[in-house]
Amino acid sequence: MTEAVQEKEMAEWSKEEKETLIQSYGCNLVLEKATPEQIKDKSLPSDTLQVVYRLNDQVYTDLCRGKRVDVFDLYYDKFGKGALIRIEWAYGQVNPKLWGNTAKPEKKKRK
Repeated sequence: MTEAVQEKEMAEWSKEEKETLIQSYGCNLVLEKATPEQIKDKSLPSDTLQVVYRLNDQVYTDLCRGKRVDVFDLYYDKFGKGALIRIEWAYGQVNPKLWGNTAKPEKKKRK
């Protein structure tokens, strides 16, 4: 397999990788290759990290949840040395405990 094909395959997060991130690294990939509008979304949890990395001379941004050390380990293991540019806080403002939960439907009151 050529290096270009290998790098392209490494650039994509497979479904199995996304499912095993929580068990392997304690991280949750919220958005992959996010746009500037998605990065500034305030409806994300407040503990979301913005991960900027370089791959194939292009810069990508992912939104990920987890400890900074674990996120660093994840991206270092996935993309290698020199790929990670920075890890910083994203713009989310929702309490992480409440993010993703839906409101319970109201029960009818008995008379």
